[in-house]
Amino acid sequence: MNNTKWDELRLAMHALDRRPLWRCKDVNGHYSGYHREWFLHFRSGDYASILYVDITADDPAHREAIRDALKAIHLPGEETESGFRVFGYGQKGQTLEYL
Repeated sequence: MNNTKWDELRLAMHALDRRPLWRCKDVNGHYSGYHREWFLHFRSGDYASILYVDITADDPAHREAIRDALKAIHLPGEETESGFRVFGYGQKGQTLEYL
């Protein structure tokens, strides 16, 4: 995924009344810690190394708000038990759906 789309995600999550928790997995297998700060902290790393970002919803209303924001920017990802996963890269043989 390109830097423009990552910035759209960052700004969309920052704009929510309740900012969701997030953590990244990079292409080297490293997981970041969980954070709620989207404006500066999310972009402090290199977007090119992000394999995926997990976004955690606090409750059903929060999930709906996050889903609406993600659908508005049309990102490759999936809904998970705890929220959403947005992909920077697909794995070999993986078919990516869009939120």
